[in-house]
Amino acid sequence: MLYPLVRNLLFLLPPETAHSVSMKALHIATGIPSFMNELLARQFQYKNEDLSSTHFGLTFPNPVGLGAGFDKNAEHLDILEILGFGFVEIGTVTPKGQLGNPTPRMLRLPSQQALINRMGFNNEGVEAIATRLKKRKLKSNSHLIIGGNIGKNKVTENEDAWKDYCINFEGLEEVVDYFVVNVSSPNTPGLRALQEKESLRKIFSELQNLNKNNKPILLKIAPDLETSALDDIISLVQEVKIDGLVSSNTTIDRTVLHANNLATSEAFGAGGLSGKPLLAKSTEVLSYLHKGLNGHIPIIASGGIFTGTDAKQKMDAGASLVQIWTGFIYEGPYIVKNICSHLSANK
Repeated sequence: MLYPLVRNLLFLLPPETAHSVSMKALHIATGIPSFMNELLARQFQYKNEDLSSTHFGLTFPNPVGLGAGFDKNAEHLDILEILGFGFVEIGTVTPKGQLGNPTPRMLRLPSQQALINRMGFNNEGVEAIATRLKKRKLKSNSHLIIGGNIGKNKVTENEDAWKDYCINFEGLEEVVDYFVVNVSSPNTPGLRALQEKESLRKIFSELQNLNKNNKPILLKIAPDLETSALDDIISLVQEVKIDGLVSSNTTIDRTVLHANNLATSEAFGAGGLSGKPLLAKSTEVLSYLHKGLNGHIPIIASGGIFTGTDAKQKMDAGASLVQIWTGFIYEGPYIVKNICSHLSANK
């Protein structure tokens, strides 16, 4: 196929530059007559009603979504829909726009099909992103399900973090279909401390007080939590209305890396690891949560999904839906179609 050649060329560029170049190229490809977009959609989409499913009140055309961090500012939704994604999570969105961490802040580890990033919630801020989504909604007949992944600004103290999540909720409520509370990124100092039970109780209680229209609100967790912390989340789900979980975010664990990649990652510095090395670890966490919750709420599985076999493994472990990110970078634009085809054939 052509994509491995394209990927090799893109990998000659710094990761963020490659992302910008590839998305601009895709936008040029879609800036053509609508009938051509329909032809592209036929090329990349796998449509089969047996893949449709309903979770937390939303009907997903297929179970393969794109995780947060790829389309931070909701700029690429049209082309991502053409590429066949059943849903896309934008963000992470913060109340005020922020530049994120200094560059370089992303590292490829191709020999293990992995990435390390320390982006730091770089985004334009909730007001600008909500405005973009409102304009799209007015001019588009899209049925793409959009999730709003929300976080706190770096300068916001943890005791006031709930206020940031509420600002994001109010700003995006009319333009996204569900929310994901992100307290698990390793790239905002102190953020993961918000995964403690009392902090989560405060955030979700305040959000549910605002949630007059019953928008689904999910929680995204880290794969590095101790069993006791996972038990706290299981307990909290029963206490506070949490509509679903996203399991899991990137990991700070480097023991899954080969020696040469470990040395490279240590030279690069801090950041969250994603990709193939995360597959087994994230599936273990997913399975534990599913069993602890007795399947009572949907779990969106993320971490190391590259193929239909990977996705099926997650579904067998208890996932209702799956999200890809790093796999998209390594596998290319046919990844959704390939995964959907495999899932349909192995239902």
